[in-house]
Order: sequence, then C-alpha cells, then structure tokens
Amino acid sequence: MTSTVAADVLLTGGSGQVGTEIIRQSPATMNIVAPSSAELNLGDPDAILAMVASRPWAAVINCGAYTAVDRAESEVIEAWRANALGPAALAQTTAAAQIPLIHVSTDYVFDGSKPGPYRESDPVAPLGVYGGSKEAGEQAVRTGNRRHLILRTAWVVSPHGANFVKTMLRLAQTRPEVRVVDDQRGCPTSAADIAAALLKITGRMITSPQLAPTGTYHFVNAGEATWCELARAVFDMAEARGAPAPRLEAITTAEFPTPARRPANSRLDVAKLRADYGIEPRPWRAAVEEIVEALLPAKQEQGL
Repeated sequence: MTSTVAADVLLTGGSGQVGTEIIRQSPATMNIVAPSSAELNLGDPDAILAMVASRPWAAVINCGAYTAVDRAESEVIEAWRANALGPAALAQTTAAAQIPLIHVSTDYVFDGSKPGPYRESDPVAPLGVYGGSKEAGEQAVRTGNRRHLILRTAWVVSPHGANFVKTMLRLAQTRPEVRVVDDQRGCPTSAADIAAALLKITGRMITSPQLAPTGTYHFVNAGEATWCELARAVFDMAEARGAPAPRLEAITTAEFPTPARRPANSRLDVAKLRADYGIEPRPWRAAVEEIVEALLPAKQEQGL
C-alpha cells in the first residue's frame, strides 16, 4: 500500500482572515507553508526569489496584501510595494520555476458605477490608492505567469482579525446607537468560504492542470446587502443569542467621510467560477450566522 506525499504549497498572508482559514482547512494532500511577514516581506523581491527557490512548490497562494484602505491614501509606497511589486515578483519567480500562482484580489478594482453585479470582463476603474495598487498587482500576475488564477472577492468577514461583523458586535456592547452607511451595496463573504474555494482551485491546478482553467474569477457569498442591512442582520443574530442590540441609524456615505472613496456597488457575479470549477457559494446570511455563532456561543447558552 503506497502513501501519497503531500504537495508543498506556499501561502503568503497566512495570518490574515483568509490565510488563517486556509491553514485551518488544509487537506492532508497539501502541506501548507505560511511564512510570517518577517520571514517573507512582499516588498522585497530578493526575499520572494529566495523563498520560491527554497523548495519545489506545487503551487503558491498569495493572500498577502496591504489592506488598510484609508491609510493607503497617505502610505502610497507601502501599499504599492505589497500589492503591486510583491505580486509582480511572485509572478516572475513562479513562472520561471513553472509553479502555478493563485492570487487574491478585490472588488476595489471597480469604481462601483455599474448598476448590476460586476463580471470578470468589466473594465476596471479603481477609485483610490488601495484599488489602484491591487489592479496593478493583477496586471503583473497576468503578464508575469500564464499559469495564474486571480480570485476577486469582497466584504470579507470571519471570527478572525478585524472586520465589519466583529466591529458591529463590539459596538453593540458599548453603544446605545450605531450609525451605518446604507448606500453602498455588496456581497458579505465568509473568509472560510473563500479559503475553501481557493483550496479547491489549488488542488485542481496541482493534480489536474489540464482541467483547471486559468484567468480571473469572482467569488462572493450569494445575495447582497448594504452595510446597514448587514449590521441589522448581525444585531438580530446577536440579540437572539442574548447579546445587546443597539438602535441602528442608516446614513449616507456623504455623512461618513473617509480618506478613500468606496465603490457604491461592490456586487460580483460568480457565474464563471460556478461554471468552470463547480463552486456554488452559500447565502451570506448563513455564513454570517456561523461567524456570530463562533463569537457568541456563551451568550446563546445563557439565553436558553
């Protein structure tokens, strides 16, 4: 009886929301190696070259990024190093070693002016430094490594790190009223579900490359909401578990100015990923409820 040797997969951004879930869900067929940002600086091409050359990787998943959208407006160099120069170096080094590169990107490459969900073929028009740097990273991946897959996603939430669901649960504990923007619409998306999609894609690119289409794809959970509608859902779920639910006031983007402009429409069409990889996203409410449950299990028990 023969045993299968796990494929070595290099993961950048392993401490982030999606990276944490990739490590948690990693199958026995993959050996996920996730160096820290100190061990692998995405702004250092020499460090990237050394890491890619350190072993015969079966694939590289790039979840590493500079994601401070507002701070990017004043930290332009830092954002471009991580989001554009890093992916460019990854693409070039992986291509030279004939390693497939799976790269995570964002809805912020669009300006939000389209009335419906964005398709992969829609023209990009980033509104700020963060979106611009991510779009440049996409272009670098496309031109640098033909065996690439870019997965755009949006409104990422999880029990880990900093995200909207965790912020709303924290504010519910400390404020009687919360004001939330109600004129930006998107698709709340679980980091766990993004990770599952990335692992399925990566597995196919490793074991059946001829059956693994390359290019740009979208993944978000099913359905849509405004930030205010998402907040209401989170508060309702929390209240059902015995947690406090503050009053919720819907406001406009103009009433909540930020250094970086946000797309008014961040909805993404996932039909291409469904057709090519058979990935069917679950509804965002089910995904968010799972996160609230993970964060408030004791509250639920107290309410029984």
